[in-house]
Amino acid sequence: MPSLQSDRQDTMKNGLAKKKTGIARLQAAFGYSLEGLRAAFREEAAFRQETILYILFLPLLYLLPVPHIFKALLLLANTVVLIVELLNSAIEAIVDLASPDHHRLAKQAKDMGSAAVLISLLLALALWGCALIEVF
Repeated sequence: MPSLQSDRQDTMKNGLAKKKTGIARLQAAFGYSLEGLRAAFREEAAFRQETILYILFLPLLYLLPVPHIFKALLLLANTVVLIVELLNSAIEAIVDLASPDHHRLAKQAKDMGSAAVLISLLLALALWGCALIEVF
């Protein structure tokens, strides 16, 4: 079975990708997404840590005696942390590829990505704090 990487390379002809349509496009997109999640989990310690916390907090979220809308907000905030971490990792990877030498703009891009992660973590922390205050 060919890998997704070779599948991507096979779809390239004269620098232009052949367009997949319908179910084939959805299957390919899903496969690329899984490949991205695997790469993030394998290569990024922060993503691994946040994913483990996400999984550990799911049962707590289910058992927490707060309204369902509050649970939905907590789940959303936790999911946003993972999404922002993925985007930050993508920014860091492309910056490292494009600018292997130290550059002020490369540092600025990485710092902004890191700031986005921090803000998402603070949001999740604030909502969990509110939930715990509600319970106790």
